[in-house]
Order: sequence, then C-alpha cells, then structure tokens
Amino acid sequence: IALLSLVTLKRQPTALSVPSWRAVFGQYLRWSCTVTQAVVLSVVTFCIILPLCCHQLLYSYFFIKSLYLESMSEEVLQASLSRGQEALHFWQSASAVTTSSRFSEITQNPELLVTVVTVRRNEGWDFHYLLQVMWTLSSIVESCGEQRCAEVLVCDVDTGPQENQDAKLLEGHFRVIQRSPQEQQKIREQRINTFEREKRDYVFCLQKGWELVKPKNMIVLEDDALPRRDFFKVVKNLLSRRFAFLSLYIKLYHPERLQRYWNPEPYRILEWVGLGLVGATALLLSFPYWNPFSFSFTLSVSHLLFFTLYFMAVAELLGRHYLLEVRRLSPQLYAVSPATECCTPAMLYPGNASLRVAEYLDASSCAKGKAKDMVLYQMARTIPGERSYSVEPNLITHIGAFSSVRPNPSKPKLL
Repeated sequence: IALLSLVTLKRQPTALSVPSWRAVFGQYLRWSCTVTQAVVLSVVTFCIILPLCCHQLLYSYFFIKSLYLESMSEEVLQASLSRGQEALHFWQSASAVTTSSRFSEITQNPELLVTVVTVRRNEGWDFHYLLQVMWTLSSIVESCGEQRCAEVLVCDVDTGPQENQDAKLLEGHFRVIQRSPQEQQKIREQRINTFEREKRDYVFCLQKGWELVKPKNMIVLEDDALPRRDFFKVVKNLLSRRFAFLSLYIKLYHPERLQRYWNPEPYRILEWVGLGLVGATALLLSFPYWNPFSFSFTLSVSHLLFFTLYFMAVAELLGRHYLLEVRRLSPQLYAVSPATECCTPAMLYPGNASLRVAEYLDASSCAKGKAKDMVLYQMARTIPGERSYSVEPNLITHIGAFSSVRPNPSKPKLL
C-alpha cells in the first residue's frame, strides 16, 4: 500500500505540469495573441495581396514571366515602332521646317549643351531611335521660359560605307558633326575591338562639342535615350545645387532591373532600413486611433522590429522602381546618390568636367568586361578629388531594343 501511494504521488505532479496539446495551441491560436496576428498578417500580405496586385508588374518579384513577358515586350516594341514612324513622318513633313530655324544655329557659351551620339544600326532600323529622341527634344527644349533650355547637337560617329540616313535627314534642322572622310577611312582600317571603338567615338563627341560651343555644362545622350517631359526642369534643379560642380559626372539613368534594395550599394541598404522604420513607427502610432482589425500590437521593441522587417519585405517584393516613381511629383524630390557602374546612355557633365572625362578616357583602353562605363566608374573612385553621382528616378527612357555594338536576340525582351 505504501509503495502504491508513493507511485501515485510521483505521477500526479507530472500530469499536472505537462499541459495538453490543445491547451498549447489554444493559447497561441487566439486572435488576441500578437504572434497569431503577425502570422496571419504575413500570410495574407505575401501569399494573397502582393501576388494578386503585382503579378503584372515587370520589376516586381511576383511578376510572372511565363505569362506576361513576351506579350509585354511585343507591346513595347510595337509602341516604339509606331513612335519611330511618326517621328520619321514629322521630320520629313513641312511642320519640321520651323524647327530648322530654331536649332540649326547654335549660340556660343550656352548654359547647357545636349550632344546626341548616334551611329547607324544594322538591326532595328525601322524604329528610328535618333528621330524619336530629336523629336522629343525639340518639343521640350522650349519649356524653360523665354530662353530655350539648351542648345542641341547631333554627333554622327558612323564610319561604315553606308551613311546614317537618320542623321542625314536631321542635317537640315540641327547641327550635325562627324569625322572627315579621311578620319573615317583611317578608323575602318584599324583593327580595334567594339568597346574601344565605342569609347573613341564618345571621346570624339565630347571634345568636338566643347570645341564648337564651349558650353558651361554638357549632357551627352545616346541615340536611344528618350528624355522624359520633366527632363530639363530636373537638370536645371540639379545644376542649382552645390554638389553638381564638385562632380565629374552625374548619371541620369540606371537600368530599372538593377534598382532594387537587395544590392551591394550601401546607401540603398540604409534607405531600405529607414523606410521600414518609418513605416513601422507610423503604423504602430496609428493603432490607438484606427484599428479596424483589433490588432494588439504596441510600440515595443519586438513589435517595432517585426513591422520594420515587414515593410522592408513589402518594399523589396513590390519593387523599389515603383516607389521611386513617387519622386516625380517635383524636381526637388529627385534623389541624388553615389553613382553605380552601369550605364552611360544619359550623362550630365557640369562645368568643364567633359574635358576631364575625355582626357581620362583617351588615356585608357577598353575591352570586353571593361567598357567605358566601367572605366569612368573606376576613375571617379580612384582619382583624388573626383566624385560621381546618380539621379533617381531615371530622367530618360531607354528605348533601344536593338544594340548597335552588341549581338541582338531574334526577339528582344524587356528582361
């Protein structure tokens, strides 16, 4: 009897100290539990709401390539083709005659010179990228008031046996510069790689533009860099800031697919964390005044950390590119950050920086894996006193589906 009593006494505390699995799940599955609320909120956001809202957004992680990429790429190509044909008809029509009187004569020492570098394309010729760019420039260059925003110059670097017909068409409306026939023949005879030739063409346009006009500031656009409507307003605002004249160059474009937060660039990580903290703090402070789902979160360290990570994940998965679009509300809202490596379709050279860039590039050689954008980036990082910056969001739309220097796919894609 004593032995049975002892066994019973030993079993009782054990039975009382181990709660049943129902009690455990019941404790954490109550809606009043913040863990349950956090799990439900995350599942609904990342598994239902964002996939439904973002599956057709090109630069979102939820974009379904297999369903939409081909059709969207075809749609963009058709829009560019139509715009190119409209630009061709414009420059061939009588309405373009008035443009010649405005742009064919270039004044000396302008506040800003826009040099458009162009070359004949063997593929995608019907898109008339150069004509699209010059049509847009001619329409927005008058948006700065009594004086036009900039002088415009076309730099034709084509050295092939066939002439650049688009540049030829524009000779009656703009100042078009190119190498002499002897220089073109000499370049054709030289055996240099594509990247080195591209760099030399760029240097030629930088030097020639400065020699002819001697501008206070220079922008170099490639012929497939279509300016946005607020292009000159934002550039004017940039040049009014002190940092501009301490810069070697300011990039006006960075590929959208490379604009994500999950990136080696340190400033983006800081921006990402800051966005999460601001969103989390604002949400937690609003709960006492507006809480339709009866959340029990408070402004505690653990809840602040959860919502910081929550908003960071939402921003990254949605796509930083779409958040940057909000900055287009005003030129003052455009962000300026340290420059990244790729690419050079739209570059602003404040003051006489274009001369320094031409000198630096002329002293360097380019090859595969070391194109001119990489060389410029390394120079800005290694030469004492030189700085480079990038503007976000982009001031141009890159419309070049067909490259003039690299192999092209049979069907170009947006990604």
